[in-house]
Amino acid sequence: MNSQEKRISELEDELQSYRELLSRIPAAMSYRDYNRGIHIQKDRGLSLPKHSKIEKRLLPSELKQDLLLEQDVPFEKIEEFLLPIFDTIPHHIVFINAHGCITLCNKKTAEDLDVDRDSIIGKHIRDLLNLPDDLIMLLETLRTGNPIVNREVLDTNYGINNTWIYRDVNGNIIRVLGAFQSLNLVKESEKQALAGRIAAGIAHEIRNPLTTVRGYLQFIKGGLSPDISELIHSLLIPELDRANKIISDFLTIAKPSETKAEMVNFNEFIKNQLGPLLKSEAFLHNVEVIFDCSPDVDDELVSINSSEMLQIFINLFRNAVDAKSERPMKIKLKTKVDQQRLQIVFSDNGNGIPANQLEHIFDPFFTTKDEGTGLGLSLSRKMVENHGGSISVRSSEKGTSFYIQLPYERKK
Repeated sequence: MNSQEKRISELEDELQSYRELLSRIPAAMSYRDYNRGIHIQKDRGLSLPKHSKIEKRLLPSELKQDLLLEQDVPFEKIEEFLLPIFDTIPHHIVFINAHGCITLCNKKTAEDLDVDRDSIIGKHIRDLLNLPDDLIMLLETLRTGNPIVNREVLDTNYGINNTWIYRDVNGNIIRVLGAFQSLNLVKESEKQALAGRIAAGIAHEIRNPLTTVRGYLQFIKGGLSPDISELIHSLLIPELDRANKIISDFLTIAKPSETKAEMVNFNEFIKNQLGPLLKSEAFLHNVEVIFDCSPDVDDELVSINSSEMLQIFINLFRNAVDAKSERPMKIKLKTKVDQQRLQIVFSDNGNGIPANQLEHIFDPFFTTKDEGTGLGLSLSRKMVENHGGSISVRSSEKGTSFYIQLPYERKK
């Protein structure tokens, strides 16, 4: 075989390989090469392509594909494409396969349920939700073959649940999608609105009489015996002032307020204001304070009211001190940039917060302290929200961590 015959044989083998490659592509396609006058038609399924002659023209080649996602693309690839999109959605989105195992879990779900997303993939949905199978709507849809539309969930996580089914061309279930829209914020807003109406009544019915009583006590104490006068000065008036402060704090929580803010770098705020304050408090309570400020934060600016921000962290510090365990107390303040938010993590190594109390710690007047008012954390959350941010908490027997997220702008 001479070199020309050998080259022809190689080209024939190469052409046959291309034909076999096209036959293994399940999608239908049409390719028109106008320069060479060739039309290649590939029908759906594992079939060989067909060739035909077309009129030669000075036109670019043309490729058309008839692609069916559910048939031609492995669903795992579709999930890989969808996951970054679902990660931007502030609701819970989970996919399970026909065996009830998780194949997709978006970021919001993993954060709210405090799980590692990579480790939960492949596990049964009951391992994520910690619920009996008969209470899991994804499994209900898998059993019945019927999607769930706008079913209300009335437990700790109040919201609306929807499920949907993805089937292959033969009608078999490929995936069941579950989407949970949390309405906890709506419920919380309703509670805040109710608190606002109560606060208006408190301001009218109690605050004015307290002011009157306080003024009258100051007026008469000069004409009373020294013992009674001292009692008024050291006990009655301070207690009236304390009651008035409780009302003021409650009004701050219940009613919308504008925050006078300035643009600052949070690491600089820690260095110049918050850090020295926490160090002085730590010295008084024999507590070690550790600062871990990410250099990434140096390039960002946040809009804050310094006085309110100091009050937030003083409240968190005092709660941490109240939860001291037998081991030496350590508090860590960490900053970092998390996607489009600045995250400040305030952690302690105290006794932690019991699970049955954790969901109530931001409720007004909820306290486990004999002398507490239960307004410190409620007020802190209100101040964070006034800054356009959010605050959440995680706790175990090893300690408690508060996560504050604030919007930021990049330095120009």
